[in-house]
Amino acid sequence: MTEVWGWDEDEQRAIHTGIFQPERVQIIAANGVDVGRLAVDYGDQEIFIWLIELLPSHQGRGIGGRLIRTILDEARSQGKAMGLKVLDVNRRAYALYRRLGFVEVGRLIEGPAVRIRMIAAS
Repeated sequence: MTEVWGWDEDEQRAIHTGIFQPERVQIIAANGVDVGRLAVDYGDQEIFIWLIELLPSHQGRGIGGRLIRTILDEARSQGKAMGLKVLDVNRRAYALYRRLGFVEVGRLIEGPAVRIRMIAAS
């Protein structure tokens, strides 16, 4: 966030308050410790990960990859597509999604940010 938009605490709180929907968010736990959050939309045609965040101290440990593989297996077993978006500056997440078989299908410009739309390859 800081790299794209900069950081203004009041502005971030206002944005978060306006868009955060706690009923849609699940806490990611590893070994009994809360390490992140996840939100997934289960549509008729597509399963879409609209939020996956891990604390920096728990990134690079395979947690995100395991979660995404589980959701991807679910999508495939239901015959659904699977998609997500990632900020173009988030190169680690982009590389993870590519390793998991996602392909880029579009780019969306949102102010100074560019979000990459990806779908799981069949």
